Amino acid sequence: MSRLALTLALAAALSCASPAAPAPSRPNILLFLADDLGYGDLGCYGAPDVRTPHLDRLAAEGVRFTQFYSNGPECTPTRTALLTGRYQHRVGGLECAIGTGNVGRYDDAIRLAERQELGLPTSEETIATVLRNASYETAIVGKWHLGYERKFLPDRHGFDSSFGLLGGSVDYFHHVEPDGRPTLFENGAPVREDGYMTRLIADRAVRFLRQPRGKPFFLYVPFNAPHAPYQGPNDRREKPLVPGEWDKGTREKFAGMVESMDQAIGRVRKALEEVGKDADTLVLFTSDNGGNARGRNMPFSGHKSSLFEGGIRVPCIARWPGVLKGGTVSPRVGITMDLTASLARFAEARPSRPLDGRDLFGPETPDRTLFWRARRGAVTWKAVRAGDIKYLFRKDGERVEEHVFDLATDPGEKKDLISDRAADKDRLKALLVRWEAEVRHSR
Repeated sequence: MSRLALTLALAAALSCASPAAPAPSRPNILLFLADDLGYGDLGCYGAPDVRTPHLDRLAAEGVRFTQFYSNGPECTPTRTALLTGRYQHRVGGLECAIGTGNVGRYDDAIRLAERQELGLPTSEETIATVLRNASYETAIVGKWHLGYERKFLPDRHGFDSSFGLLGGSVDYFHHVEPDGRPTLFENGAPVREDGYMTRLIADRAVRFLRQPRGKPFFLYVPFNAPHAPYQGPNDRREKPLVPGEWDKGTREKFAGMVESMDQAIGRVRKALEEVGKDADTLVLFTSDNGGNARGRNMPFSGHKSSLFEGGIRVPCIARWPGVLKGGTVSPRVGITMDLTASLARFAEARPSRPLDGRDLFGPETPDRTLFWRARRGAVTWKAVRAGDIKYLFRKDGERVEEHVFDLATDPGEKKDLISDRAADKDRLKALLVRWEAEVRHSR
């Protein structure tokens, strides 16, 4: 697609094209991902107690989405969908966060873990592979959480270089999991490095940006902040946390971790400017799911691990000088895997299989229908949003609950319409059944 055609398509979709300085048709791509950040945990999304000037600036200079969702209410499912551009359910075993030490947390995941197959298989094409095939240099700096075995690591999934942590969480200073297992790796091999994890991630991202190169880049920066354990940059101690300390922390500590992440993002963006790549780089930011009890998901109900809006409605910001008009607030409905489809189009790259995501900056489809299913132990959540109507299902053992909400008038899901909207309930349940059959995995 030519530079002119791309700009016109974006203008038609978002009404936010700008006649500013020209940008290339194939941008560099810088993708930030937060971990357990709530919808209302940034200043630009209404947080009264968190200072995030760098992300607020990103929003002021770009597009801020207000109806953007994560593909799942936990880490691993959303990361799977982000990399593949497809519903995570097609892969098998990844509908729940992989447990510390490579533990499966529901029947499919347990079965795959016993066979040492719990992770993202190389049969799944990732956006890194798609972009590398389109002559991009690709790198990941940060949290992986898509499998511990060597065969699942980033270098097997299209990343030219990689640095970060393998699992879901680590002591921010000692880089070990609760059982004491080291989890820091570089290019597939274990490494040891001193420093606060958020700052180390920024250090490595800056180092990557300062390397000379003759082709565009894709830099994926998935922070582990503000995921537990709740440690700020000044909380270093001689020995790692012990298991009982990992989930202790206050809202104030959580806010400080978000602020540290914001400062890290500011450092990376400054490096981008210093190497002269700011004008021709698409910068994206989002979160893998909603916040937990320490996060701020307002004005929504629910939290991480649930399919109420608070568990899956997340911030999303996009900036591309000369293409996306600064200060735009978009109510367009989107989901994590839409970013994958968008990146493929911007890079003029062609995935080898159809994607479930849709270009977030292409023509908008009225009444977009989105689906979710999340499993952990005996609990199964399911949800479908069609237009503004949402059907929500939860099963815990033998106990079943169902809800219907109109998100146009009740985004906080305070008024359950299940007894008044029987036709909507039946219609959406039927859509959900067909979708589940369509995405059934074969592993």
